[in-house]
Amino acid sequence: MSARIVLQEADIARALTRIAHEILESNRGASDLILLGIPTRGVALANRLAGLIGSIAQTGVPVGALDVTLFRDDLAKHPTRSPQPTDIPAGGIDGKTVVLVDDVLFSGRSIRAALDALQSIGRPSVVRLAILVDRGHRELPIRPDFIGKNIPSSRQERVNVRLTENDGIDEVAIEG
Repeated sequence: MSARIVLQEADIARALTRIAHEILESNRGASDLILLGIPTRGVALANRLAGLIGSIAQTGVPVGALDVTLFRDDLAKHPTRSPQPTDIPAGGIDGKTVVLVDDVLFSGRSIRAALDALQSIGRPSVVRLAILVDRGHRELPIRPDFIGKNIPSSRQERVNVRLTENDGIDEVAIEG
C-alpha cells in the first residue's frame, strides 16, 4: 500500500493557526466559546486550537471531549470501538458557542452523531465545526465552518492523520 504525505508538521501548524484566527473572528472574540474535540485526534487538535486561541486572545478557552461512539448510526457496519470519556467543561454548554473539532470529515456521520450527543448534554446557542482535513464524499448535508485543508481523495483511499500526542509525529498521509 503506497502512502503519500500531503501535510507535514509546518503545514498542520499553519492550518491550525489560521483556523484559530477564523474562530476568533467568527465568534468576535473568545467569550462564551467552548472547544469540544471528537476522540481521538480531535481532542488533541482542540487542545492545540485552545492554546493558539488563548495566546491570540490573551484568555483561556475551555476545552473538552465529546465521545460519539454510542450515537453513531453505523455501529453494525464498523467494528465497535471502546467509548472514550466525554468531558464537558465546568459550566456546561448551554448558551455557549461550541466548536466541534475533528481530524477528518468524510461521510459526515461522526458529526451527525456529535450533534445528537450534544443534544443529550445541553443546548448551545451556536454549534460550529472545525476540521483539519475535508476529504469530500459527504453522505449527509454537513459542511465545516473552518477547514485546515481540502484534500480530494477517492473512496478507496484512506486519509491518515498522525499527531505527535497520539502517534509521535505530525503528518497527514493518503494511503491506497
